[in-house]
Amino acid sequence: MKILLLGSGGREHALAWKLSQSKKLSKLYVAQGNAGTAQIAENVDISPTDFQKIESFIIKNQIEMLIVGPEEPLVKGIRNYLQKNKNLEHLIMIAPDENGAKLEGSKDFAKEFMQKNSIPTAKYKTFTADNYQEAVEYIKNHSLPIVLKADGLAAGKGVIIPTDYITAENNLRMMLLENQFGEASKKVVIEEFLEGIELSVFVLTDGKNYMLLPEAKDYKRIGEGDTGLNTGGMGAVSPVSFANNIFLDKVKKQIIEPTLQGLKNENIDYQGFIFFGLINVKGNPYVIEYNVRLGDPETEVVIPRIDNDLVEIFEAVGKRNLDTIKLKIKSQSATTIMLVAGGYPEQYEKGEEMTGWENLKNVMAFHAGTIEKDGKILTNGGRVLAIAALGNDLEDALEKCRYGADKIKFDSKYFRKDIGYEFL
Repeated sequence: MKILLLGSGGREHALAWKLSQSKKLSKLYVAQGNAGTAQIAENVDISPTDFQKIESFIIKNQIEMLIVGPEEPLVKGIRNYLQKNKNLEHLIMIAPDENGAKLEGSKDFAKEFMQKNSIPTAKYKTFTADNYQEAVEYIKNHSLPIVLKADGLAAGKGVIIPTDYITAENNLRMMLLENQFGEASKKVVIEEFLEGIELSVFVLTDGKNYMLLPEAKDYKRIGEGDTGLNTGGMGAVSPVSFANNIFLDKVKKQIIEPTLQGLKNENIDYQGFIFFGLINVKGNPYVIEYNVRLGDPETEVVIPRIDNDLVEIFEAVGKRNLDTIKLKIKSQSATTIMLVAGGYPEQYEKGEEMTGWENLKNVMAFHAGTIEKDGKILTNGGRVLAIAALGNDLEDALEKCRYGADKIKFDSKYFRKDIGYEFL
């Protein structure tokens, strides 16, 4: 089977790594990929949002399966675009359509959807520039901390949690009146802050059936002890000790199944991943956010724990018989530590040479922001490399990751040494 995978981060390298192990795979292309995917697949210089070029490439190269990694092409409607072409009716797409992608593309749509389907989430209200003064009053009469969310996609930076009223009002003004996040903050969702421990739960659905994948916990803050600025993710662990059968049963009954039924009620034919960003509040799950794709760096711990042939699973999505596949999950723990460029998530250097590859043992090195030039691997992003490992337990896996993280060298390298700290 010929497969095209869209994206260029650690998530896509982890997916490519797993797909490349399938006996069913004949050729794997990655657009645009990175220095890591180039080692196991053929990188293609096409932007994941250039639908016309993607369509031409699929036809020319007789692609049979398309897997979409990042959110932007999903929200912009890549599935809808390709479905218009009658010659691509055979194409299996691991990608929801534009309506399904609104779960991530619009925070307001997602909150309204949860309310309509009685899915537990924080209380909220949505505002625009037209009712800005009302939004200010709403904040003044609200308990602190308070959560402000840009409605649309804001590259992971659209959520702000002020702890005082002056900061909250300043942030609201910048978002609504000064277009801080452009189109994304034309609407702002203001919601209550929920106190608890976060968890990422993933399902894959064929539109009728669903498969619950291993859960994970990621670490968003740049500093140890979960301090400092938010990032795209500094590491992740799986499994998560508090996500026992009792808790996950609540997640299935109160969140996953009502979400899938809600999509059917809206006549949304959803084929692909749903990421449930959850928070455990005194033993009860609440939804913080939906994503319509796998998370990053969670993919780097979820995918290594799956024992099945991934191509076989994705074929079952296309045939709508996902219920015929029994998911096999490794009993081992998986962890990942993200190496980032100094200064990230603010200004950082690119183009630093990376060395030490020959010293890596018992780990998987998933490239996130890298490029190959003149036979050298250079840094090409804020989050550069995810060092992942399987171990007998979290401590064992983390020890391997930390060893691997020490061995890779580049000038401004930084990583958190306390990933998984609260479970050790």
